[in-house]
Amino acid sequence: MAARRGQAGFTLVEVLVALVVMSVGMLGIAALYLEGLRAGRTALYRTTAITLAADMADRIRANRNAGLAYAGTGPGADGGCVNGAADCTAEELAADDWLDWSTRLATQLPEGAAGEIIVDAAAPVATYTITVAWPEIGQEEPATYTLTMQP
Repeated sequence: MAARRGQAGFTLVEVLVALVVMSVGMLGIAALYLEGLRAGRTALYRTTAITLAADMADRIRANRNAGLAYAGTGPGADGGCVNGAADCTAEELAADDWLDWSTRLATQLPEGAAGEIIVDAAAPVATYTITVAWPEIGQEEPATYTLTMQP
């Protein structure tokens, strides 16, 4: 009988241990990937909310005579302004702005997004607080962005 030589290579136990270690590492990478996707989605929604709030601030600055007509939660109404401020009152233009803005909120942010404008006319210069809120997956409270401005 010939002498038995030592075996070369890996045992089944070594292969299984290596497989378990690699599986744990891959699960960690998958969790990081999902967290990156969530953070990217949140950043996109926040950027959109900032842009929409700035858009409404610009509309308010362009229609300074509307005053309290911008206050509320929308969604506004069709004020019948065909050519902008040229053929309507400041209040009608504010209603058109609200309608357009709330439509953009609904189409560019997740379902359930809302906008609100609070007007503090008691100050020497009127102050407008524009708040955009939208639901985030995994959070009980909606995410918000608030812009305070004076026209």
